[in-house]
Amino acid sequence: MRVFTGPDGSGGNLLGVVHDGPAVPGDAARQRLAAELGFSETVFVDDPLRGEVDIRTPGGSLPFAGHPLVGAAWHLRQCGYAADVLRPPAGDVPAWTASGATWIRARASWAAGRRLQQYALPADVDALPSPPPGDGWLYAWSWHHEPTGAVRARGFPRRGDGIVEDEATGAAALSLTAALRRDLTIAQGASSLIRTRYEGDCVTLGGGVDFVGVRTIGE
Repeated sequence: MRVFTGPDGSGGNLLGVVHDGPAVPGDAARQRLAAELGFSETVFVDDPLRGEVDIRTPGGSLPFAGHPLVGAAWHLRQCGYAADVLRPPAGDVPAWTASGATWIRARASWAAGRRLQQYALPADVDALPSPPPGDGWLYAWSWHHEPTGAVRARGFPRRGDGIVEDEATGAAALSLTAALRRDLTIAQGASSLIRTRYEGDCVTLGGGVDFVGVRTIGE
């Protein structure tokens, strides 16, 4: 699926959801599959009733990530589950749908570790090479229209796992919202859109999700 789609339905960060997580048991097997799929994140649904999920990048596991949880919540609802709480390793994450989007609420502290670098103009963000020189997660952003909280952003994992640029990054959007202490509308990547709401220790974020297709990965 594509998560955080743009206003016209384009864009969105690709996500793999393994609906039958227990069919891929063990850390090594899950990591091989996440690397084979090659998405910035793949989420394994271990218990759809309880919302228990395991999030993987091509190179490791994550206790929390935004776009996998938004995508997983949308997917579980499409399959008839309540999905009102998701349970990644970081902790319980409320989820719901409203205003044509899927939303989650998470603690800002769960999204630590990303460098937020402000640029003067959106054009400066657009002009960055992919990826910019340096190491570590970089979230490059500028105000598009500060009075309304409109932001232009790009995300660069720079972690050596083949993901050169992240099309839409929920955790980084959460960090930026917490740092600025205000609601944001973030245009990220080629044509993705992330909406956030600042709530003190927690941040709500959401966006559109679109189904792409089903891939059979085993018998």
